[in-house]
Amino acid sequence: MTVAPDRPLANEITDILVTHCGLDADAAARTPAASLEELGMDSLALLELSAVVADRWRVKIPEQAGQLSIAGVADLVARRTDPPPGHTENAVDIAAPLPLVWEITNDVARWTELFTEYAVVDILHSDGDTVRFRLTMHPDENGTSWSWVSERTADPATREVHARRVETGPFEYMRIHWRYDEIPGGTRMTWVQDFAMKPTAPVDNAGMTERINTNSKVQLAVIKEKIERAYAGGAR
Repeated sequence: MTVAPDRPLANEITDILVTHCGLDADAAARTPAASLEELGMDSLALLELSAVVADRWRVKIPEQAGQLSIAGVADLVARRTDPPPGHTENAVDIAAPLPLVWEITNDVARWTELFTEYAVVDILHSDGDTVRFRLTMHPDENGTSWSWVSERTADPATREVHARRVETGPFEYMRIHWRYDEIPGGTRMTWVQDFAMKPTAPVDNAGMTERINTNSKVQLAVIKEKIERAYAGGAR
């Protein structure tokens, strides 16, 4: 059974926790990176969550779910359901230490200096490790400047980032998972994108998959060069 793409999955998990498990919605909004246990979800609440998730998506929640954040539960559900219509995975090895790669790539306000495709980044809201922001691209070949709002939550403990488009545009949904791994001589940064295109979009899932794969390789190469140059110049 496929996760319904018309609503952000984390919002659905939150609704379940509020409706069935007694979650304080305000507390969850204030601390999006908190674990379910830190949000006050006891064993009975986790059993109820597991039952609803199993009924809705045919996914089994592990006993350790209390240690996950809401975004973590959403990611678990997404990974254990049928593959999304659009899926890409691209990675790059960067000859720089993981803390530096993490710091530079998660400084969203300075993404115009890191990516070649973004003309403007507007930070709309920041709460702990979660930031909501508007990206505006440089004009395309037709003179159109595409813009949308995204939200991302960084987890410094696991060195993972979960992001989603809030304003989806031509997408039914778009979820992005950033993963950072230490490797000999540096850091491997991986981007995983799961998405579905709207029927009215100018390109289908296969076409967007090709576009994302092509552009990701270009941007990852640019990021690699910039971070390695910064590290060689003394950035730590």
